[in-house]
Amino acid sequence: MSKHLERELEQIRADLVDQFGLVEQMLQLAVRALMERRAEFVSQVIDTDSKVDQGDLRIEEECMKILALHQPVATDLRWLITVVKVNSEIERMADLACNVAERAKSLDLFPLFPIPEEMREMSVAATDMVRRALDSFIEGDAGKAADVIRSDELVDTLNRVIIDQLHEIMKDDPEQIEPAVHCFSASRHLERIGDLAENISEEVIYLVDGEIVRHQHNLFID
Repeated sequence: MSKHLERELEQIRADLVDQFGLVEQMLQLAVRALMERRAEFVSQVIDTDSKVDQGDLRIEEECMKILALHQPVATDLRWLITVVKVNSEIERMADLACNVAERAKSLDLFPLFPIPEEMREMSVAATDMVRRALDSFIEGDAGKAADVIRSDELVDTLNRVIIDQLHEIMKDDPEQIEPAVHCFSASRHLERIGDLAENISEEVIYLVDGEIVRHQHNLFID
């Protein structure tokens, strides 16, 4: 690998780590806005999204430039392809964090609405999945990535529990339908964030082991 190519790859890696930090911060603030009724965090989440969007475009452009100018092969090529995919997933996570924050803002109008306790557990689990998925990519750790994939079942289960509770609330009290729908949307967004962390983990396994594990999650069942 030429020194010039090596420097460009390291810069992309550094830019991607910056993206990781921004999105993790957005998720933490969005969850706090939701669970702690801290509407003041909503604007911070939304403002940060523009930085993530700019970073997303910059990283993709740099990857395309390297592919065109250096025509990397083998490990470098696979790494760049993985970066493009992971970069896209991170940007989508940022969008979902904004969606969670917007639902938190809407729920702020219903201070007496009881957010299911499982939502906190689900928020922690989904955020932890994101953190571990990003760590697995930085560290090139396929084992850690596989653990993230296994964790998704907990997030999916909590989402189903929350949705069932919200259905009961709406049946028992029609006046609670509007806030319940906002809460329902927040839960689905968190569940989707877990799915994106799972997607990143799948890409890490491909990067490290060269194994495509999409649609084969039975491989990770103990």
